Amino acid sequence: MIEIIDFEDKYADDFSRLNLEWLYRYNLAESHDLEVLNDPRGTIINRGGYIFLAIEDGIVAGTAALAKEHDRVYELAKMSVAPFFRGRGISKLLMAHCLEKAKQLGAKKITLFSNHQLVTALHLYKQFGFADVPVTDSPFETADVKMELILNTD
Repeated sequence: MIEIIDFEDKYADDFSRLNLEWLYRYNLAESHDLEVLNDPRGTIINRGGYIFLAIEDGIVAGTAALAKEHDRVYELAKMSVAPFFRGRGISKLLMAHCLEKAKQLGAKKITLFSNHQLVTALHLYKQFGFADVPVTDSPFETADVKMELILNTD
């Protein structure tokens, strides 16, 4: 059974490995990715964000992060599911967990950056209500898709 847990430093290598797998497969790895993956606590958690892990029988099956951008705005980042675990709904569990956490935090908006090659991920984002917006303020050269989900308008 899949359990979603908060990040612990002992899982830093798993967080990095799972995300580098897809970044390298699609030739999307950039210096900003490496900075985050080499220091997830410093770049996400210590800045007010959260990292979640999907665990099954002690094995990290997937990851997702909410990086705090500024007051009440978070970026969905570093979502990945290990190849062996794909097709089992783990990305949906991670996404639902991230959205629930964002609502608990009083977030008004979640943004994300992606790439047109990541068709399955883009489909997932749209299933959860994310909408395409113009690509602005991207820390990634390869990001040709930006989406956002409005959670709270007050």
